Amino acid sequence: MMKLAYVQGFKINLLKYNDALDFVKTSLDNGENLQIVTINPEFIEAAKQNPEFANVLKYAELVIPDGVGIKIALKFKGIKQEQIRGVDFAQSLIELAANNGYKLALIGAKPEINQKLVEILKEKYPALNIVYHHDGYFKDDAQIIDDIKNSGANLVFTALGAPKQEFFNAKLKTAASGIVSIGLGGTFDVLSGNVKLAPPIYRKLGLEWLYRTIKQPERFKRIFPTLPLFLFHSIMDVVRVENK
Repeated sequence: MMKLAYVQGFKINLLKYNDALDFVKTSLDNGENLQIVTINPEFIEAAKQNPEFANVLKYAELVIPDGVGIKIALKFKGIKQEQIRGVDFAQSLIELAANNGYKLALIGAKPEINQKLVEILKEKYPALNIVYHHDGYFKDDAQIIDDIKNSGANLVFTALGAPKQEFFNAKLKTAASGIVSIGLGGTFDVLSGNVKLAPPIYRKLGLEWLYRTIKQPERFKRIFPTLPLFLFHSIMDVVRVENK
């Protein structure tokens, strides 16, 4: 059984990168339903205001620490946990699918980005079986879920933004069986080459968010004051526990 920690009442699975991959592979091989959440501080701050979103996070089978803020919050609690970046994990899952014959579905992003990603992945991984793809501009979740079920996909990437992608994946988990799903935010933009990955120095220091904010200033309002508030609340969370 995997170890768990809680940040402001929200669970985080504590495991190494390769152990997370092994867990996913086992679920795929056993035909199990698995919802993966790539959690970051924005998720937690949003979930505190949205009980339905909080419930989805509670019942997700695998919650990996995507944001560096989560890593810092765990460190406040004396827990050393590596950051498992969503974009890196997605790349590893693609390679896993190509090597093991898993059937991949790609849901999300703009139509041209979605199509470009399909073409890039097919060229890079000839053995990769992409059985379904659709952009993120749809209104009927039930139809897309039916399409996924009919395609035979057992690995589903959703890049719809949070919490929409998490709600969609929760619906998919209820409606279908034998599917591993993961919400990936803006990862399709990166994997398609539309948005550049942060340089190594930013990634090493856990400052991908700063690089993206510099490149996309419109993100500033989303990051601030959310990140400072999250870190403050995380410190207070630790203080309350110590004072009990």
